[in-house]
Amino acid sequence: MGGVTRLRPVEILLVEDNPGDVRLTIEALRDGKVRNHLNVAVDGVEALAFLRREGQYAQAPRPDLILLDLNLPKKDGREVLAEIKADEYLKDIPVVVLTTSKADQDIARSYNLHANCYVTKPVDLEQFITVVRSIEDFWFTIVTLPEG
Repeated sequence: MGGVTRLRPVEILLVEDNPGDVRLTIEALRDGKVRNHLNVAVDGVEALAFLRREGQYAQAPRPDLILLDLNLPKKDGREVLAEIKADEYLKDIPVVVLTTSKADQDIARSYNLHANCYVTKPVDLEQFITVVRSIEDFWFTIVTLPEG
């Protein structure tokens, strides 16, 4: 995938309950280098239903990348991460923890649960957009990922 022109847009699942952060992420990815399709889940239960293609998500695309907030309603991001990485079908999808927490225990636990990277959300609008574009650039133009 790295550097290769894709025939289909990359599929990204954003798991985020903050509408402002969702809007900023959409804006950052809209003008990015890589053609993408962004799906949004607003809580951990919805994210897992999407990933497992349950109920209304029966036709959901398999994400190429998951952007996961830790502090979510219903089921928090730590639980979601643990379930993703314990699932044979889902565990190879890269998960970028994108959260406001700078707590050492959250960072350590995320990596212990096999997060692929941990990024702290900047408070500044422009820095947030830069971070999201950097994630996109790294995961879709530099890294080689397995196909679907």
